[in-house]
Amino acid sequence: MPATKKQNRGKRPAPGKKPRPKSSSRAWTKAEIEEAFTRFARANPEPKGELLHADPYTLLVAVVLSAQATDAGVNKATPALFATAGTPEKMVALGEDRLRDYIKTIGLYRGKAKNIIALSKILLAEHSGKVPGIREALEALPGVGRKTANVVLNIAFGEPTIAVDTHLFRVANRTGLAPGKNPLEVELGLLERVPERFKRHAHHWLILHGRYVCKARAPECPRCLINDLCRWPEKTV
Repeated sequence: MPATKKQNRGKRPAPGKKPRPKSSSRAWTKAEIEEAFTRFARANPEPKGELLHADPYTLLVAVVLSAQATDAGVNKATPALFATAGTPEKMVALGEDRLRDYIKTIGLYRGKAKNIIALSKILLAEHSGKVPGIREALEALPGVGRKTANVVLNIAFGEPTIAVDTHLFRVANRTGLAPGKNPLEVELGLLERVPERFKRHAHHWLILHGRYVCKARAPECPRCLINDLCRWPEKTV
């Protein structure tokens, strides 16, 4: 007789397969969150993004190029590009075909070249060649989504926004700091939980932590600044 759903529910995992541990459901307290970000701030008082740029425009272009690509890969291509076309006017004059030659080592470079030329034209036509410091105006630009807008608003304009990339998404969920099913849920959770005085730098601290310590495949828990606060059941401390 075939097993019923009720019977299947109680079956043990197949030999050799380890059941995936669940994260603790216990939420971080306000005191724990305050302590975590105090440690990050003490260790790195002025964290910086790692994309090379000279001004809001080159930052915007660099962030658009970084979608589904590494910062290191983008940084290899942009110095030569920005030396030639570091303004919207020069980028439009460069043209899409020549732009592709500068960025062809970056993933999805054809679509990105199209978007960069298009957004440069819009900046010239609608914003006097300047990058707007308003979310709605940024997200109206080709190739600019919420994460890109958050990065530009934070770095170029000092806004306390939180840009959720793959590293930050992993850290927020793995540690239990701000679990969410998608980047927006994580972003809103962090905005609600992170103390106001830490918000401007919060996404830099968490991104750098995910990139260099709380890594996807081999997290270095023993040197983690918040390993005693982390809720991850598999941490190696």
